[in-house]
Amino acid sequence: MRVLAAVDKFKGTATAAQVAAAIGHACWELGHDCVERPVADGGEGTLEAMGGANRTSTVTGPLGDAVRAEWRFHRGTAVIEMARASGLTLVGGAERNDAMAATTTGTGELIDQALDLGATKIIVCLGGSATTDGGLGCVRAITAPHRLRRVQLLVACDVQTRFLDAAPVFAPQKGASPAQVHLLRGRLERVAQMYQEQYGVDVRELDGSGAAGGLAGGLVALGGQLLPGFDLVADELDLHDRIHEADLVITGEGYLDEQSFEGKVVGGVQELCAAAGRPVAAIVGDAAPEVAGRIRHRSLVADHGDERAMREPLWCIEYSASSLLREMQ
Repeated sequence: MRVLAAVDKFKGTATAAQVAAAIGHACWELGHDCVERPVADGGEGTLEAMGGANRTSTVTGPLGDAVRAEWRFHRGTAVIEMARASGLTLVGGAERNDAMAATTTGTGELIDQALDLGATKIIVCLGGSATTDGGLGCVRAITAPHRLRRVQLLVACDVQTRFLDAAPVFAPQKGASPAQVHLLRGRLERVAQMYQEQYGVDVRELDGSGAAGGLAGGLVALGGQLLPGFDLVADELDLHDRIHEADLVITGEGYLDEQSFEGKVVGGVQELCAAAGRPVAAIVGDAAPEVAGRIRHRSLVADHGDERAMREPLWCIEYSASSLLREMQ
């Protein structure tokens, strides 16, 4: 068989590339060809799925300290994960964050560097932000933003939250108190008015504009196009063509639940396979009982137990993939 391993990361235990390689080993042991294709949903892991970082820049971190942010620039296309420059993990989590001060300046500095290098396409991946600044830090950090008119600016977004709702929905997860949430919402209102006055774009009624604390809205004001993260990645990786060429597609992620079928990798791959008329199955770390029947799968926890699944995830993935392949021959 010609197998396509189109998988997401197993968060905390294995990268998408490692998962794909483990499935590839299982295929080769059984005499099958395998194309390994790490995939992501536009958030964490997207940079790796797009080919990995080939540049590192020192930029302004979320709380003003310098951070070294990895990103990619290749053949005129830049791939930027905002969490690498403005992410919550960079400040040590919500308990160490200053929700009022956190800024997206570093993300803007990366975009500015991409423009300086002559980028014709810039992909910004949202998710994992420390910020609720409406993208203002990012917008102000881009010198001569009119340069973006000549660039295809694509923004990977997997939420529908609107601009002003970014404060009540996301800011508490970033360490904001109820009083600070109120202040942040008021600040977002002022930022939205500024965007409308300066760029002629009202971001307040746009679904998804609240992603990454409103960074999505700021990028839209500059001419960016919001796209579902998985769809954007699938297009960039030519995943549709890869699926058509395969006899079997194996997808996967760490935990299979309802969200897996709402813009995430497993559900997205399943939909593409249904459209292409190709069989699909999944290797997952574990699965919620209510979705167990939504896609054929093997669970590492069910096959090997919790302890071994966490201790030896790659061996478990290869073994479970072998079992799945035998079932489907």
